[in-house]
Amino acid sequence: MDILSLLGGLLLILLGANGLTDGAASIAKRFRIPSIVIGLTIVAFGTSAPELTVSVSSALKGSADIAIGNVVGSNIFNTLMIVGCTALFAPIVISRNTLRKEIPLCILSSIILLICANDVFLDHSSENIISTTDGLLLLCFFIIFLGYTFAIAFQGKKEGETEEEIKQLPMWRSILYIIGGLVALIAGGNFFVDGASGIARNLGVSESVIGLTLVAGGTSLPELATSIVAALKKNPEIAIGNVIGSNLFNIFFVLGCSASITPLHLTGITNMDLLVLVGSSILLWIFGLFFAKRTITRIEGSILILCYIAYTTVLIYNV
Repeated sequence: MDILSLLGGLLLILLGANGLTDGAASIAKRFRIPSIVIGLTIVAFGTSAPELTVSVSSALKGSADIAIGNVVGSNIFNTLMIVGCTALFAPIVISRNTLRKEIPLCILSSIILLICANDVFLDHSSENIISTTDGLLLLCFFIIFLGYTFAIAFQGKKEGETEEEIKQLPMWRSILYIIGGLVALIAGGNFFVDGASGIARNLGVSESVIGLTLVAGGTSLPELATSIVAALKKNPEIAIGNVIGSNLFNIFFVLGCSASITPLHLTGITNMDLLVLVGSSILLWIFGLFFAKRTITRIEGSILILCYIAYTTVLIYNV
C-alpha cells in the first residue's frame, strides 16, 4: 500500500504540474504576457512543482528530513545523474556566461544552505534548524536570482533569440487545468509523503535516506526526461540550464517556502550530504572550466554518474 501510495502520489504530482503549467501559461498568453516571462515564471515553477509540493507537504506533516532530503537529494541527482546521463547521449557545451556566473551562483546557494544548516557547529546550539528567518533569507536570495534571470532573458530577446511557443487553450479548459492541477498536486503530495514515510518505517531506515534517494529521484523525473529528450534532439546544452535553474529554485524557493511555513529540524541530514551537494556543483564547474573547451564529455559524464552511485552506496551502507 505504501508503494502504491508513493507511485500514485508521484503520478498525480506529475500530471498536476503539467496541467497547472499548461492552463496558467495559456491564460497568461491570452492576456498578452510575453512568452519569455511565462517561461521564466509559470513553466519554471511547473517543472519544480513536484519538489515544492513534496517539501511543503513534508514540512506541514512534521517530516523535516523528507523536506530537506528531497531538496538536497534532488540537487545532487540533478548535477551528477542528469548532467552525467545527458552527456552520455551527447557532449554538453557550456556557455561562458553559465561558467562564469550561473554555476558559481549554484555553488554559492549550496554553501549558503551548508551555513544555515550548521547551527550546532557555528552557534553552539543544541540542534541544527533551518529556521523561519533562514527561510525568509533564502526567499530574498530567490528574488535576487529571479531579477538576474529576467535581465539575462530580456537581453537575450533583444539579441534575437526565439521565444518558445505557448499553446493557446479555450478559457474553460485553462481554468479546468489549473483547478485540476492544484487538486492533483495537493492530493499527490499527501499520498507521496505518506507512502515515503511508510516505506521508511517498514524498511527500518531513516526518513532522511528515503528523502535523499527515493523521493529525490522521483521528484527529479521531469528534469531528467526534459534533459534526455533535449540531448536526443541535439540540444544537450538545455540540460545545464535546466539543472542550474532547478537547483537554485529548489534551495532558494522550495526550501525557503518550507522553512518559512515551519522551522525544519535536521536530524538525519548530515554535513556529508551537504558537502556532497557543494562538491557536486564544484566538480561540474571544474569539468566545464578546465577540460575539453567548456564541454562536458562522455568520460566526464561517466565520472559524474559513478560519483552519484558511490554516494548512494555510502548512504545505504551507513543505514
